[in-house]
Amino acid sequence: MAGFRIGRGRDNRTPQRQQAQQAPPPHTGGGQAPAPPYTHQQQWPRAGGPQGGGHGEPEYFGEPHPQYGRTQDPYAANNPGHTQMFSVHDDPYDGGATYRAGAAPAAPAGPRLHWKQLLSGIVLRPGPTFLQMRDYPVWGPALVVTFLYGALAIFGFDEPRDEVINATLSNAVPYVLVTGVAFVISGLVLGAVTHTLARQLGGDGSWQPTVGLSMLIMSITDAPRLVVALFLGGENSLVQLLGWVTWLAAGALFTSMISKSHDLPWPKALGASAIQMIALLSIIKLGTI
Repeated sequence: MAGFRIGRGRDNRTPQRQQAQQAPPPHTGGGQAPAPPYTHQQQWPRAGGPQGGGHGEPEYFGEPHPQYGRTQDPYAANNPGHTQMFSVHDDPYDGGATYRAGAAPAAPAGPRLHWKQLLSGIVLRPGPTFLQMRDYPVWGPALVVTFLYGALAIFGFDEPRDEVINATLSNAVPYVLVTGVAFVISGLVLGAVTHTLARQLGGDGSWQPTVGLSMLIMSITDAPRLVVALFLGGENSLVQLLGWVTWLAAGALFTSMISKSHDLPWPKALGASAIQMIALLSIIKLGTI
C-alpha cells in the first residue's frame, strides 16, 4: 500500500508556482548548503527503522514489532492510552466471590445436626447452629417439642392447672392433648408470619427451617419458667421475673436465627420477629391463654 501524500490535488491550478517552490536554489559556495524548502510531500519514516526494509510508508496495524518480532495492535486493551472496557455492574478487581444481597443462598455450612445436637446447640451455641441448619427442615424435633411443651404449659397457670387436677382422667387427658395441639398450630402460624415478614424485609431463607426453628425457640426458652411454675404457680413473683428474662432471651434467639437464616442485619431480623414476640408475651408470659 502506497504511503500517504499530503496535499495531493490541492494546487493543480498553479503548477508553475509549485514547480518554482520545489526547485532547489543555486549553491553559492562557501558555507553549508541551505536546507531544502518545505514541500507538500512529507517523508514518512520507514517501518523497519533506519535500516529496515520498509517502503517509506508509515507503520500500519499488524506489522511486526521492531524489538519483539511479533504482531501487535497499538489500540488493543491495556496498551498505553487504551484501557479495557467494563459494563456498569462489573468490578474488574472482583473475582465474582463477593456476596450480594438477594443472591442465591450459599451452600450449607455443615451437615445436618442430630436432634440432640440441635436442641443443645440452640442453647449453647445458637449462632453456628442456626447458620448450619438454615437449609434443613426440622419438623420432627419442632413438632414433638412444641407438643410436649403445650401439654405441660397448662400446668404453668393456676386456674387451668386446678381444673385439670380436679377433673376426671377421661376429661383431663383430652384437655391436655387439645392444649398441646393448639400450641403446635399457634407455633406454625406465628413462625409463618415471622418468615413472611423476613422475606418482605429482603431475606432469602427457606420457610421450613424458619418455621421449625421458631417453634423450637418458643418452646425451649419458656421451659425454665414452666418448670418453676409447676411448683410455685404462675402468679409467683419469681416466676413472673423469670418469664420476662426468658422472653428477652427468646427475642435474642429469634433475632439471631432470622439473621442467619435470611442474611439480614439484626435490626431487620428483630423487626421480623416483633409480631411473634408480642404474641408470646400476651399468650404465655401474661397468662391470657
